[in-house]
Amino acid sequence: MEKIHQKPLNPKVVLGVAAHPDDLDFGAAGTMAKYAEQGAAVHYLIVTDGSKGSEDKSMSPKKLTEIRRQEQRVALNILGGKSVTFLDYVDGEVEVTMGLKQDIARELRRLKPDVVITIDPLMIYDSTMGFINHPDHRAVGQATLDAVFPLARDHMSFPGLIEEGYYPHKTATVLLLNFAGDKCNYFEDVTNTFDKKQAALFAHKSQISNTEATNERIKQLAIKHGKKVGYTLAEPYIRIDIR
Repeated sequence: MEKIHQKPLNPKVVLGVAAHPDDLDFGAAGTMAKYAEQGAAVHYLIVTDGSKGSEDKSMSPKKLTEIRRQEQRVALNILGGKSVTFLDYVDGEVEVTMGLKQDIARELRRLKPDVVITIDPLMIYDSTMGFINHPDHRAVGQATLDAVFPLARDHMSFPGLIEEGYYPHKTATVLLLNFAGDKCNYFEDVTNTFDKKQAALFAHKSQISNTEATNERIKQLAIKHGKKVGYTLAEPYIRIDIR
């Protein structure tokens, strides 16, 4: 494990960038609720339309998109978040393109977050957890890192954004979600906001069939990570303070 950051974060504006509705709530909802309680404006940027995530044979992509959008709005409201933006890229087909980077850079310049939370693009699989990371997650994580540095920062990148009124912005800190937690160097104490995490997560009813099993799984992970730093419940991140 890398050296653990001791200095806590107290951001004013937070932007979570993820591929699908529910991604951020699985990994970072306790943190988002904590930051919101501290007074931060918490925003979500969801890249895909979420149109593929169902085993219901009678479900249509259009209907599922509408359901998942509303679930995400409800979840973010529970956490005390301010806004969610949907880019509507096709679920399961996200690639790391300049177009995607520009769309993310636009939101970075518009909202001017001091902390960005997204998924670690280097997390491809974890054999001990029996987990393969969704390719959309990896693509969005990589595109977000590229947008944070250097594309949203440099005034000569995406000159069209300046014409739209979106001026360069430098993000101070990135928190990467890595569900395995082995490479993480920063842990947020979410003991007091874990109930909001549970409520937000269970707002995604179309995605969770067994709430009891899901709750037990996320709680055991939070306990596991908390033990590493002396918290009852924690969410782990790879923290990058950008110089």
